[in-house]
Amino acid sequence: MDDHYAIETLAIRAGIHRTHFGEHSEPIYLTSSFVFENAAQAAARFANQEPGNIYARFTNPSVTALQERLAAMEGAEACVATASGMSAILACCMSLLKAGEHIVSSRGIFGATVQLFDNILRKFGVETTYVSGTDVEEWRRAAKPNTKIFYLETPSNPLTEVSDIAALKQVARSAGAWLVVDNCFCTPALQRPIDFGADIVIHSATKYLDGQGRVLGGAVLGPREVIMESVFAFLRTAGPTLSAFNAWVINKGLETLKIRMEAQSAAALELARWLETRAQIERVYYPGLPSHPQHALARRQQKGGGAIISFDVRGGREAAWRVVDSTKLLSITANLGDTKSTITHPATTTHGRISAEARAAAGIGEGLLRVAVGLESVEDLKRDLARGLGA
Repeated sequence: MDDHYAIETLAIRAGIHRTHFGEHSEPIYLTSSFVFENAAQAAARFANQEPGNIYARFTNPSVTALQERLAAMEGAEACVATASGMSAILACCMSLLKAGEHIVSSRGIFGATVQLFDNILRKFGVETTYVSGTDVEEWRRAAKPNTKIFYLETPSNPLTEVSDIAALKQVARSAGAWLVVDNCFCTPALQRPIDFGADIVIHSATKYLDGQGRVLGGAVLGPREVIMESVFAFLRTAGPTLSAFNAWVINKGLETLKIRMEAQSAAALELARWLETRAQIERVYYPGLPSHPQHALARRQQKGGGAIISFDVRGGREAAWRVVDSTKLLSITANLGDTKSTITHPATTTHGRISAEARAAAGIGEGLLRVAVGLESVEDLKRDLARGLGA
């Protein structure tokens, strides 16, 4: 589609290729393989001399529709969809790195990503150095001649730190490294990292892109040459494949992405302001609050604060668990991005497998809770949290 369309239009119209049946809603192509008109066509497709579908591990019209739609929304040249957010990160790293190379990563990243970098990639000779997501000079000092990837989440999980993408792009360029940005928390509805200089964008489509907690999915987006020659080649061979059904569900989720993100951001801001008034809470982390250290940067880089709030409860783990266990409405689950609000204790769930030292360095204390605000009444959410906050 033309580039001039707004994101809410692209979220509904991009990636549609109607069949001869003239369907209005996109079909699901539940098939493992595709047939050819003759032997010559089969040979041409396998040799990449003719475009077309071959085998659903790496070509499927339902997945292609999602890839085209999400690429249009992110302003990327190309997209490869994967089975999950973690498989998207793996596909990116396996495509861009080789043994002996180096990653500089923000400390404020998802616990499973730390596990991937430290326990899996390290076995293959890839080392990772962790730095502050907000101190650009730390990235500059950490870069080495063999650094190939700068990796960050912005806002970060779970403390919602906001990194300056444009500033980090300058450092990455000087180091000869790819700037890879996980855009899970904001989605293209609130932030387009490529507009600020990111080379590669990562998504866990499981979260806000689907938006209703139904299916798993991931995506890697960026320059066509890199995505289609490197990431797609990895997907074709290694097979972290997104199913056609999941692609269809996520594609339908994208149709309501903008209105969901705007509504959930507004609700999160209201809830964050209320949490700041509670005596039992030491600190609230939310980019939409003036008290947030990167509030001004978030206003420049994002169209909204997002739906994730984290806060420190006085009294450590015991007090934090009391809040969790007192809830009757919020779902106690580590997932996020749902229309249903969720609550989790990061130190013992999402970041429980990393060392206590690494959690401390990332600012994840025993009293920290993370709430992913859904679409329920904010007043109901306040009452639910108030039970465990000594109301």
